Order: sequence, then structure tokens, then C-alpha cells
Amino acid sequence: MQNKYSRRKFIGLSGCAAMGYTSLFSSLINLKALNAAAMGNMATALNGDYKALVCFFQMGGNDSYNMLIPKGNSEHSEYAEVRSNLAIPQADVLALNGSVADGRTFGVHPGMPEIQDLYNQGKLAFISNIGTLIAPATVDDFWNNNGQFPVGLFSHSDQIQQWQTAQLLDRSARGWGGKIADMIGDMNSNNNISMNISLAGSNIFQTGEHTTEYVVDPQEGSTGIWGYNEDDWDFNTARTNAINSMLDKEYQDIFKKTYIDVIHTSVDANEEFNAALEGAGNFNTAFSNNRISRSFEMIAKIISQRETLGFKRQIFFVNFGGWDHHDELLNNQGNMLPVVSKAFGEFNSVLEEMDMADCVTTFSVSEFARTLTSNGNGTDHAWGGNVMVMGGAVNGGAIYGNYPSLALNGPQNVGDGALMPTTAVDQYMAELALWFGVSPNDLATLFPSLSNFYSIGSGGLPIGFLNV
Repeated sequence: MQNKYSRRKFIGLSGCAAMGYTSLFSSLINLKALNAAAMGNMATALNGDYKALVCFFQMGGNDSYNMLIPKGNSEHSEYAEVRSNLAIPQADVLALNGSVADGRTFGVHPGMPEIQDLYNQGKLAFISNIGTLIAPATVDDFWNNNGQFPVGLFSHSDQIQQWQTAQLLDRSARGWGGKIADMIGDMNSNNNISMNISLAGSNIFQTGEHTTEYVVDPQEGSTGIWGYNEDDWDFNTARTNAINSMLDKEYQDIFKKTYIDVIHTSVDANEEFNAALEGAGNFNTAFSNNRISRSFEMIAKIISQRETLGFKRQIFFVNFGGWDHHDELLNNQGNMLPVVSKAFGEFNSVLEEMDMADCVTTFSVSEFARTLTSNGNGTDHAWGGNVMVMGGAVNGGAIYGNYPSLALNGPQNVGDGALMPTTAVDQYMAELALWFGVSPNDLATLFPSLSNFYSIGSGGLPIGFLNV
């Protein structure tokens, strides 16, 4: 075995390259040194040229037409008719300033006053009727099977995967956040801790060819090996001595050596990470005592230690599950949407407190919206929906895309109030990537369907919700 595989080859085959090793034969990795150098020259003078993306996933399929709601008399009447027993009363809808091009006015769910304030202050925007779409299409195209459509439409697993990978015709295990880290991870000086940090365990979005997420706990931070370097119990002391004995030993077998190298790097990363967090201090902003708010608080602490940890670019992932409301939609959203609203408001507050709002863009995703029609007390799987994006670089106080007619005979209705998207997820993701510093030349690699909606070499933006 030692004759057949070199250590370098084994590292590439085993996937341990995620810890910082590279392959000369990966097209993404071939780009990364060039891209990192180019981005390093694009100094913005904003807090050391630091930027972060925060992906907030509402997993389960958020009924987002009860999140962003028509407010005017005629449009709310149309909404109330199709939503029947699931409609939010017009008087309860929290008004958003301004109107879209055709004069319609909108508001948000009554449990989202922080989102209302952020929007009205120009710090948050909505993108409407967005979903997985390979090319522009009509409802007739859909029913006549004319053209290509994403695999597994209306399926949780497929649509969750596609929002994270931008691969709509096959089932990929590589996410666009991970691929970006493959490309530009060399911008960061830290070789122990991944550019991609998850507050919600393993995920596809942050997994690249040579990148895996660094998972932290929303309250505890990096947890490391249980009991290691703790002397409060004789067993932990024995455990620590045993682990150190394995780490200090010289191994000739490349498999054993690579495994120990990974463990050694993980131990070092855990100690480095927690030492940095000890210097984070306390914020004036108070965070709610729930997992979502605590996740955003932990992200703020990590950002505050960006220079200590050696980061110029970071991607964070937060997952809030449980949005599959086939039943009790009004009660469930009445409990859950306020959690989202408060967490966004708190996170914006702490970023402004740190003077980092311009450097962090937070964006929401959900695998699909839900049917406009009621199934009795809930809604079923649908397609196009509404998402939010927040940050100092956001051209806020606006609704981008085309908020559709909600009538059952509307032009986007493929049945039972499931709406065909008019804005593709590729456009959304590509604009976030451009803001992050990804070269336009790399967009087609990351988002294969993008050119069907956007001229990549045009110099413009796919949607226009960000200052790039």
C-alpha cells in the first residue's frame, strides 16, 4: 500500500484536503491563488477589506406569501380571497414604505416589526417570486414539458440541495459556498480554521472540493474533543494523556499519519478558536435567549475577532428548521416569524455597534414557498417565494423581482396557488458572490444556469439589490 499511494495522493483521495491541502488538477483550485491575489488588491478600506456572507436557511418551505403581504385594498382583497382562512387581516399587516412600479403597496406579517423597521430604514430588501429555474419559462411550458426544469420540484430534499448547490439537473454534494471557499480561501491567513463556519452542523452549502465547514455551537463555540485538556476528573486526565500520546507519536503508515494530522489540526483549531473568543468581550446589544438569536450572537463574536483569527473573508450558515406547515400554519408562523424578526434586528444592531454593517450581508433562503390555497388548516409544497437580504451594502427599502398576481387564474399559477418563479436563484446567488469579490469570469463555474437570465460579461448586476 505504501508503494502504491504517496501521502499526497492519499490526502487528495481521502478528502482530508479540506484541512488546507490542494489538488493541482481541480479547476476550482487552480483559480484560487489568482482569485485571492486579485481580491486582495480590491481594497475597500472598510475594516481591513473584511467581508462576510451569512446564509439563513428556513428549512421546510416557508409560506412566504404570509411573510410579505399585499397591503392595498384591491391587492389585499385578491390575497384574502385565495388564502381564505389563512389570510392575515389587512389591518394587522405592518406597512412597508413606498410601492412597487405599478403602485401596489405591501407589508409584512404582524409578528415582524423589526423587519418592518429595517426595510423602512433602507437596511433590508425583499426579492419576490424567486425559485429554482433553469431558463425563463411559462406555465404552458411547464405543463407541456417544453424545456428543462429542475429535478425533484416540490421535493424537500431536492430543493434544499439545489438552493445550496445551484446544480439543478443533478444531485450534487458540493455547495456554492464551499466552491467559493475553494477559490479564495487563500485570502485568509488561518490554515487551521475553515473560511466557512456553520452554526447548524454539517451542510452541503459550505462543502467544496477541498473545503468543509468548521462547526461551532451557538452558545459554547468550538467544542473540541469531550474532556480533552480538562483536569476536573481523573478519567479526563487519562483521556488527555492518551490522546497526547497518539498525537506525539511518529507514524510511518501514511493512513495513520494523515488521520493523526487531521486530529492534531482539529485540536489546534479548537484551542485557537476558543482563545480568540475569550477576547470577544460583551456587546451592548441584547440577544434573545433562543438558538437563532444565539447563533447570530456567536457570529458577531467571531467577526469581532476576525483579525486575531486571520480572516478577510468568511461565510456563515444558520438553519432554522420546522417550516413545513401542512397544518396549523397561522399558529406556527405566529410563533416562528417573530423569532426571525428579532434575530435579524439584533444582528443588525450589533453589526452597527461594531461598525461592521457595511461588511456583512445576511440573506434568507427556503427550499420553496407554499400553495396559496389552504388544505384546511395549512398549505402544501409549492415553488416561487419571497426572501430577505440585509446589510449596509443592500439597496434596501425595495422589493426586487416581480411580486406576482395571487389570483388563482394568475399567469404564474401552475396549480393550487403554486407559483412559477420569475427570478432564478442563480441571479440571487451570483449577485451575492459578486459582492463577496468573486470574479465575473468564475460565475458560470459556480452557477451553470446563470447565463440564461443574465449576461455575465455585461458589467451590470443580475438583480441590483447590492452595491457592488
